[in-house]
Amino acid sequence: MTTEPAIPAPGSVADAYPPPEIAARVCKLGLAKVNTAVPTMLALAVLAGAFISLGALFYTVTITVGKEGPTLPFGLLRLVGGMTFSLGLILVVVGGAELFTGNNLIAMAWATGCVQTRQVVRNWLWVYLGNLLGAVGTAVLVLLAGVQTLGDGAVGETMVRIARSKIALDPMAAFARGMLCNVLVCLAVWLCMGARTVADKILAILFPISAFVACGFEHSVANMFFLPLGLALAAGGPASFSIADALSNLALVTLGNIIGGTVLVALVYWFIYLRTAPQTR
Repeated sequence: MTTEPAIPAPGSVADAYPPPEIAARVCKLGLAKVNTAVPTMLALAVLAGAFISLGALFYTVTITVGKEGPTLPFGLLRLVGGMTFSLGLILVVVGGAELFTGNNLIAMAWATGCVQTRQVVRNWLWVYLGNLLGAVGTAVLVLLAGVQTLGDGAVGETMVRIARSKIALDPMAAFARGMLCNVLVCLAVWLCMGARTVADKILAILFPISAFVACGFEHSVANMFFLPLGLALAAGGPASFSIADALSNLALVTLGNIIGGTVLVALVYWFIYLRTAPQTR
């Protein structure tokens, strides 16, 4: 006689939180985020900028092709690069940090009336600044450590090539790639809010983040790391570009990230699960 494995009852600790419960948890977390003291918020944001930069650095080393040429087909190399880049969001979610793109989900709490517009803007501004400081600081440390010399300088060439590819995007492409990127980032965070264990959270992060990286979408905080590196390494050479080029890309990608995260994820899920909740604003 065989015994079928027991199926966990709904709501047990072996189950993920269902989507309506995820929505409520996202709103509760959004309220906590906007009420965080500024020094704490800024410190956590600096950490997030550094964490995403470490994932971006891991990605850069992974996709660097040596003198022997690529050993993996294009798609597989991008997939592996995306998996390594996932380190950044894993550190943010599991280690605890404040990431601007993920915090676009606070729009759910705003739409339900839990938080005020000024609170959302305050959080986004401080977190964006902290992410920038963490990313640029990490870029400086990477340069001081000489990571760009790995592979007989091939890693440095990859760093410049990544930065150049970003500023070469036309404005609409940069904006659209920013939107698509943060749809996947916010969905990864959404899935994490449904997870109950660290292993579940890591698995929830891995596929959405790998997808956005493999597809070449644009993440503003990652670009805060890639663009300063490219500027420093290409300065004075034929591949050099201007600070204005970098700022233009960052502005377009940031705007795309905001629209993708708030309108296409946060407000869509608000409409589905929370639009009938009492308004408290």
